[in-house]
Amino acid sequence: MDHDNSGCQAPPEGPVLCINNCGFFGSAATMNLCSKCHKDMMLKQEHAKLAASSIGNIMNGSSSSSGNEPVVAANVDISVNSIEPKIVCAQSSLSSGSEEIRETKPKDGPKRCNSCNKRVGLTGFNCRCGSLFCAAHRYSDKHNCPFDYRTAAQDAIAKANPVVKAEKLDKI
Repeated sequence: MDHDNSGCQAPPEGPVLCINNCGFFGSAATMNLCSKCHKDMMLKQEHAKLAASSIGNIMNGSSSSSGNEPVVAANVDISVNSIEPKIVCAQSSLSSGSEEIRETKPKDGPKRCNSCNKRVGLTGFNCRCGSLFCAAHRYSDKHNCPFDYRTAAQDAIAKANPVVKAEKLDKI
């Protein structure tokens, strides 16, 4: 049978080298690229699409953030081939975001006991009233705790033991 009559093509004579000249063999399924070069090319295409869509969102003013970040409008050439404007925009938004985090989260001082103001560090005890105490003041009677343990215990018992009432029986 001839291949010309059936319309099928004969398989290539030998293995085809990768078109990036990396030394590995490619295939027609991966556009004559080896598996590593094909994977790298697909990742670059995904990153280009992602960057283009994020720049489009920034320019349109519809970002996915909560709106707290200021958006800086600039003349940016939106094209898939130019990479430098995308990098500049990403760096400016990252730097403004890190400054906001620093401003909103003040540095916490050392942890101290609420009664004697002693530094407790990692050994501090959190009371049910919400305060932090040292080993000497950790008990509720030592720091005049406003938490009402009695009503808390009564509520816990009431939840754990619901009232069970039997139905009234008909007298014979």
